[in-house]
Amino acid sequence: MDRYESDCDGEDVAAGLLARARTGDAAAFESLVAPYRRELHVHCYRILGSIQDAEDAVQETLLSAWQGLGGFEGRAALRTWLYRVATNRSLDALRAGARRPVAVRTVAGVEPPEPSRISEVTWLQPYPDVLLDELPDDAPGPDAVAATREAISLAFITALQLLPPLQRAVLILRDVLGYRASEAAYILDTTEDSVTSALKRARATLRANAKLDRQRGTAPAAGSAEEQRIVQRFVEAFTAHDVPGIVAMLSEDAWVKMPPMPFEYQGRAAAGRFFAAITPPPGRKLRVIHTRANRQPAFAAYVADTTAGAWRPVGIIVLTVAGDLISEVIRFDVAVLASFGLPRILPDDPVASREARSAHPSATAVVPPGPEELTPDR
Repeated sequence: MDRYESDCDGEDVAAGLLARARTGDAAAFESLVAPYRRELHVHCYRILGSIQDAEDAVQETLLSAWQGLGGFEGRAALRTWLYRVATNRSLDALRAGARRPVAVRTVAGVEPPEPSRISEVTWLQPYPDVLLDELPDDAPGPDAVAATREAISLAFITALQLLPPLQRAVLILRDVLGYRASEAAYILDTTEDSVTSALKRARATLRANAKLDRQRGTAPAAGSAEEQRIVQRFVEAFTAHDVPGIVAMLSEDAWVKMPPMPFEYQGRAAAGRFFAAITPPPGRKLRVIHTRANRQPAFAAYVADTTAGAWRPVGIIVLTVAGDLISEVIRFDVAVLASFGLPRILPDDPVASREARSAHPSATAVVPPGPEELTPDR
């Protein structure tokens, strides 16, 4: 069977499912929208910057699509219509201020040093690579200009959150998904002139954003031996509470961030002061589980609780690698662990620790040693 025949068969199946769904067949509707669920989730995440908010937006999207299926006239492709619903549900969530907490300015037992700046983006979450792997292999539309890896990086997601909602949506639809101006206008229920104007302003803002500075160095291939070597060196310094070792791994203009805390630290000196301030008491050990987020290396850190005989999480750290150094370190709180399928508590027993890790497919180690082998002896 050639590709044309396969495509025709697929269209016939979709048409049959659509007809059944319009009669109230919920199972047919689920089969109809299932191929788009993950990409809609990623789309909502790009707009909202939160995997939790994205899940809510997708649920509302599918409910609205189910209830409004009778109004789908087929003038646009089903995928485009679903993106129209999802985009508008996400913009509604932004207007409602969904899940936007008050910025945290203190950490128990820590006196943070003076920051380099106060972040404008305090609500940001990482996206697990294990979920990104569920995206379809279809290439973006003909007008897409953002590389796939760049379009999900934390730097890009952060930069998007600084754009006004309409500009944010337009840039995603045009430059990431590759929709034509006429299609984006349909999705946003606006004019092509409005889309063109918003895209021009959004592109100008992103070009001026230092977070997307491409002169920091080229990142090694994801999962490559070079990337693993760099990450391993950072993890060894981190678990040993070796502040000079951590700082030596950072680029000169590296950023250190801890959302929802708004304090951000740039440069080796500022980062050194920050890590020195948060260093735990001597002898307090750390373990890590390697994972990936936003197509970047990451790890969950656990601290020893000697009273309970277990290891408790302190968060997920996502790294941006530039050349052979780290250009950004972002620590996210323990609330994101569930999205990565990571345990809230690691047992003290090394064998049980390995079993707990293997039970969570997203926690695949980038570097082979188990957590107990990364625990410093001192």
